[in-house]
Order: sequence, then C-alpha cells, then structure tokens
Amino acid sequence: MHDIDRSLTPHTLVRALGKPAASFTKADIVRFVQEQGITMLDLRYVAGDGRLKKLNFAIGSLEHLDRILTLGERVDGSSLFPFVGAAASDLYVVPRYRTAFVNPFAEEPTLDLMCSFYDADGEPLASAPEQVLRKAQAHLEATTGCRLEALGELEYYLFSEVDSIYPIVEQRGYHEAHPYSKWGHVRRETMAHLVRMGVQVKYGHAEVGNIVHDGQEMVQHEIELLPVPIEEAADQLVLAKWVLREVAYRHGLQVSFAPKIIVGQAGSGMHVHTRLTRGGRAVFADAEGLTDDARRVIAGYLRLAASLTAFGNTVPTSYLRLVPHQEAPTSICWGDRNRSVLVRVPLGWSGVGDRMLRDANPLEPAQQVDGTAGQTVEVRSPDGSAHVHLLLAGLAVAARTGLVGEDSLELAQRCYVREDASRVEGLAQLPSSCAGSAEALLADREIYEDGGVFPPGLIDAQATMLREHQDDDLSERLFGDADALAALVQKHLHCG
Repeated sequence: MHDIDRSLTPHTLVRALGKPAASFTKADIVRFVQEQGITMLDLRYVAGDGRLKKLNFAIGSLEHLDRILTLGERVDGSSLFPFVGAAASDLYVVPRYRTAFVNPFAEEPTLDLMCSFYDADGEPLASAPEQVLRKAQAHLEATTGCRLEALGELEYYLFSEVDSIYPIVEQRGYHEAHPYSKWGHVRRETMAHLVRMGVQVKYGHAEVGNIVHDGQEMVQHEIELLPVPIEEAADQLVLAKWVLREVAYRHGLQVSFAPKIIVGQAGSGMHVHTRLTRGGRAVFADAEGLTDDARRVIAGYLRLAASLTAFGNTVPTSYLRLVPHQEAPTSICWGDRNRSVLVRVPLGWSGVGDRMLRDANPLEPAQQVDGTAGQTVEVRSPDGSAHVHLLLAGLAVAARTGLVGEDSLELAQRCYVREDASRVEGLAQLPSSCAGSAEALLADREIYEDGGVFPPGLIDAQATMLREHQDDDLSERLFGDADALAALVQKHLHCG
C-alpha cells in the first residue's frame, strides 16, 4: 500500500502496518502490540442472542500473547447458545486477525479481535451465527457463481430532557441540523470511532422521528454503512450498535434501536441494502436499467419474506412498527423508489452521474461515470431487534432461491407495485406477530436447511424463542390499553 493510500485510511492498524486488513498476519498483530504498548487483548464474538460478547486478557508475555492469537480460548457454549447442552458445552473461540481494531473505550491500551467458534473436534461450530452466514455465502456462490454484499441503515433514538431552546418539532427531523436537531455530536463521534476500527461508514444524518413525551424528548438519527460482503456487513452492524451504546452512555444518554418507542410515532427500522456480484462485478443494473438477476433476487426476497421476519423482527413490538401508513411494509411486494413496499429499488446513478457532475461543477472535464455499480436492492422489513448474522444468512438463502427459481421473473412481475402498497388488494401480508413469524419459518425450513446452511436445531431454537413471546393477537388484546402498551415497549427497549 502506498503512503498516499495510508494517509486517507482512518483504520488505525492499516495505517500503522501499511497493509490492508485482509492481509493481517499473527506477526503483524504481535508487532503492533509491541510497538504501540498494547497491554490488554479482548476476544469478541456473537452468540445465540445476536449480541456482542467479550473475553478479556491481560497480556503477560510474548508467549502468552502468541498462545492467545494461535489457539484462542475455551468458553462455555451452554451459556452462549440455547442448543448447546451443559454435558458437552466446551467450545473454542479463535481470533480472526483481519478484524483487529484498537478499542476506543478501554482505559488501558487494548486490542480487540472478532472470533469464530469451533467444536471439540476443531471443526467450525455449525450453528454459530458467523458460521451459518459463511455457509450461506458459500452455498450461494457454489450454485450461482454470485456473492452477496450488504449494508445496513442503523436507525436509533436518543433520550434526554426537553430542550426549551430550539424545541424539536415532532415527526419533522429528517436531515435537520443543529440546533434544530439534537445530539448530532454523538452520531459524529460514533462514526469517527467506527472508521478508525475499520467499519465502512457511508454517512450519518438526523431522521424523521422527533418525539416529545412525558417530560422527555426522543430524537432519531441514522448511520448508514457501505456495501461489503455479508460476512463483514454483519460484524460491522453489531460493532456499530456497540459503539453507539458506549458513546451515548458516556454522554449520559439512553439509546434505543427498538422498533417502536411510542405507539403512533415513527419507529426505527434497520433497512438492509443488498448488492449481487459475479466475478467481482455488480450485476443489479446495466445500461438498460434493472437486470433480470436483480428481479430474480427480488423474487427470492418476496418468496421468503414472511419467514425472514423470524430473523429480522424478533420481538412483539416489531409488529407494532409493521403497520400501514407508517413507511413500514406490511404487503409483500416491490417497486421503484416506493417507500411503502417491502423491497424497494432506490434511485441509482446510471446514465446521470457525469451530467450532474458537470452541471454542478462546470470546470470539470467530461468523464465516464459508471453508475451501475451503485445500484442496490433494499429490504425494508427488518428492525433493530434483528439477529443480524442470521438475517443476512437468510437473505443469502433468499437470493439463491430467487436466482435458481424457474418462476422468479414471473413472480417479480406479478408483485410489482407503483402506488401505495397498503391500498393494493390481493397482496400477501407479512406476519403480524412473533408467533406468526415462527410458523412461517417452520413452513420454509427446508429452504433454509438446503445445503446444510441452517442446522435444523437452530431453526427449532429460533421458532421456540419467537413462540415464547406468546404474542398472538397482541394488537387486539392491547388495543386502547396505554399502560400495557407502554410496559411492552419498555420491556423491549434495549433489544438487539
């Protein structure tokens, strides 16, 4: 990597080691620890609940450091996964060097690494979220020659006392700037930490949701990431949520990714944009517009839309967000630039990039601008309760289903919507509860289990977890009961 490249790279280790993260070796990590005076090491991993876990090490010697980096450590799998029994619960966690980053919050100089799980035979743990995602990507590539990339839109609310100077205006926060929008510095601080950790950040902004309730104001923001392979995208979303919580905590603020904060006000989604590549080239758009590959993948998303909620909408309040007229989908359909549909094809840059550039900047010479690579397909149902690794694995399964399905193009044509989807009759609907999503998952289980991607025990465990919420007919049972609704929201305020 040339010096000019390093000068534009915020990733602390990339700058120090002079090589991309994908090329990090054990020797690189040891050298960084020695040269930077790192005294602590954290191993991090995502367990059955989808949350980021941590194991601390105080580095005692070079031999100690080498052992941790080589062998990882043993952990109690029965406390991390619902499908691991106590009688044979020992698992290994082994660090992946390419994920290393300097912990921005630790009091001592600390290096963190994401890990993979292995069983007693040293084989990848089949039901570990990271391994399910790896298998989903591998199965997609083996059968179609394609790989899936993704980026997440992370919406969240920050809670504080009401500011009487420049009071917020409810439901009018979109892209507002300070002082009309509050706590933008929390967003910027978070983004700065993330890029130094190697997370690919696209942008951040204030979102629509401004709420004033019971002496508090709740201000909604969003951080959107850049498209990377789904294995990296899942880790980066989990890290982004952790960093946001840490930054907010240090400012004395409560942050929530919950799908619903106040019933009747804008909830928080976690829309996922996807991009398909073949041979390293994006294939969702060409000079003629949207490709058949894109339409087939869209059809796959629609076909598995109901069961994907089992990974993307995992708490009862998810289904208080998925209601008509809230810019959250309920009908299983797709459209162009239509925010009422489940799968949206957002505006791309094909054919217009050079024209806009020269109009805005008359001194710029004419140049070829390839806008097709930026075309994504957005899935709008997931929210902050999602188990991110399983959700992205499910999207890879759905993409493969669409690509190999004989009737995919016909399904895509039949489910295309131009108007407000909530006014279109005859469309299939998303589940209305966790219980419904569990039934949809069990009905589609053979598709998820194909190729050994999702182990049967994991499907059963996910369905059981969803059923335990006992939220059949929840909206009807709680209708008009403001106290019960508030208690439900509070219970799931810190989901995900």
